[in-house]
Amino acid sequence: MAGIHESAENYLETILMLSKKLPVVRSIDISNEMGFRKSSVSIAMKNLRESEYITVTKEGYIYLTDAGMEIAETILERHELLTKWLKSLGIDPQIAEDDACKIEHDVSKETFAAIKKIIIEQIGE
Repeated sequence: MAGIHESAENYLETILMLSKKLPVVRSIDISNEMGFRKSSVSIAMKNLRESEYITVTKEGYIYLTDAGMEIAETILERHELLTKWLKSLGIDPQIAEDDACKIEHDVSKETFAAIKKIIIEQIGE
């Protein structure tokens, strides 16, 4: 996606995934999920907040803004679909996850749409 770094995309995707399984998302949850130091996550959250991709309440609860949600949903869809497809090709599940994570950030919107069409035709969604 243009204009946003891969690391920021990963943070937004992680916030979205955590928000689906936790009542609230905090920096410590992101730190634990991603295996990063709290100080690194703190800096990233400051940058995401300044870019208006997240809001942080005074209690430290992190929420995606509409712009952050749009990016997170796009990355998560790419990740899930590419992982499913690579697994269907017989790729080891962990390698499929890792490779999908690499591909999801670099593929253009047009290329992903074409890949998605083929995946849906081949294996359904």
